[in-house]
Amino acid sequence: MTIPIHRLRPLAAAVTLVSCLSAPTAVAAPTAAAAPGSLAPAAGCALPGRTGWTDEGHDTDRIRFQPATGTRRVLTLYVDFPDAPATDSTEPYTAQLAPAADWMGSASYGRLRLENTPLRRWVRMPADSTSYGFARGLTFEAHEKYLQDAVTAADPYADFSRYDMVYVVPTRTATAIPFSPTYLYDPATPGVTADGTRLKWAVTFGQDMWHWGHKVAAHESAHTFGLPDLYAFTGATHRYVGGWDVMGDIAGPAPQYLGWHSWKLGWTRDDQVACLPASGRRMVRLTPVERPGGTKIAVLRTGGTTAYVAESRRAQGSDAAACSTGVLIYAVDSAARTGEGPVQIMNANPATTPAAGCTPLDRAAYAPGQSFTDPATGVRIDVLAGGAAGDTVRLSKE
Repeated sequence: MTIPIHRLRPLAAAVTLVSCLSAPTAVAAPTAAAAPGSLAPAAGCALPGRTGWTDEGHDTDRIRFQPATGTRRVLTLYVDFPDAPATDSTEPYTAQLAPAADWMGSASYGRLRLENTPLRRWVRMPADSTSYGFARGLTFEAHEKYLQDAVTAADPYADFSRYDMVYVVPTRTATAIPFSPTYLYDPATPGVTADGTRLKWAVTFGQDMWHWGHKVAAHESAHTFGLPDLYAFTGATHRYVGGWDVMGDIAGPAPQYLGWHSWKLGWTRDDQVACLPASGRRMVRLTPVERPGGTKIAVLRTGGTTAYVAESRRAQGSDAAACSTGVLIYAVDSAARTGEGPVQIMNANPATTPAAGCTPLDRAAYAPGQSFTDPATGVRIDVLAGGAAGDTVRLSKE
């Protein structure tokens, strides 16, 4: 789990990942009722962001967040400190994070390519590891100074103008750098510069990378694209989505990005989204999000910033250890702040005792014959059939 630096400073100055190379998706308010045999274009179910930061809206800030499609060039720096000198080579560190490129390439259906260039040498930071404030109260300013010191130390060995994003990896002896926050530049500050380039996006890794592995890179890099945290900043940490998305429980059994996130990032096309923007009904055949092709999500819009989403999940690929399979149904609110439940999973089996390694929410998928209803919005989602190829659902809204 990462420390949300944006909680410690105004939202205009902190941490997170997403975006698309294409133009922003148009956002439409709910319109006239859909006929039983037709669905509105996907734009009718895209939601506007309302938080001014990372959220579930489709109108992602194209200046603050980088594109999530195409090739993103990453430079990885390896740093040690006067009080924590490196005692090994950089190779194990490279190997620990290397799977992230393939993992994200697969999750994006090949639409995102992380091109990582490791510097392959240790660069010495100018101050002790204990001086950078990597405690639970880490501020944006302290984090920015850490990044600037790393970039300045590495500048003689690299041309930063060639890269979109920087990873900073500390030696294992630097126990004072325990966690891995993401850096997003603040346009109100001088920022971090090198080689005539202002560096907007970076992930500074900590010792937690040795526990969570490459999924730390998948989670943190996604913040630079604009995705919010799905775990709770207060109260029970994983009460909103359990282990269904790497932006929630990073160690969860089914970490594939939600279909909504895939659509927001440009990995799922508009023609792979079934949209019911107002009243009506429709049957939709869903293809599992773990593999490319087909209709990926069915969306029922319920308000200006709210919707329900249904998607098909299977125990394969990134989700090979999934605790349940079938139709995942969740509520999206693009006005909810990161860490405050912008996505909430609807649990089909709340009374089921989960198996070892699973939480109750990890068992949330709906099976054929089960239905979800929300009387307050008039929404009903019936799971009609399911199999290896996916699931069939009936959407209805009064």
